[in-house]
Amino acid sequence: MSNPLSEEARVIPLRPAPGRPDVPDGDPVPREPLWRDLVGEVLRRERRAQERTLKDVADAARISLPYLSEVERGRKEASSEVLAAAAHALGLGLGDLLSLAHGELTRRTAERRRPAAVPHRPATAPDRTYQGLCLAA
Repeated sequence: MSNPLSEEARVIPLRPAPGRPDVPDGDPVPREPLWRDLVGEVLRRERRAQERTLKDVADAARISLPYLSEVERGRKEASSEVLAAAAHALGLGLGDLLSLAHGELTRRTAERRRPAAVPHRPATAPDRTYQGLCLAA
């Protein structure tokens, strides 16, 4: 006897598929992006803005091309030495790279935390809703 399901591969994704929201099943709040994803996106954006190839930047940084590609795609958590070398190859300092990644994190976090449309409140209500915890004794 053969089980038809046993011939199919069962794939358990480690990350969400591209174009799908980064939301686990049943969790309405998306997770914060990973630092390695942000840094990789900044490196790729800067490289493309300079119209440079992966090979060109990898050679200038003395990093292997496959490794730099994986760093750009957020697949590898690069050391500070590798990040500094990649940044310098793009004419950036390590601080510049980290500052750009921090800016991207701040932007995405702010987008994620924006409250949904709130029904009309009286003029006496505060402009922002308090989402913290209030303890009374």
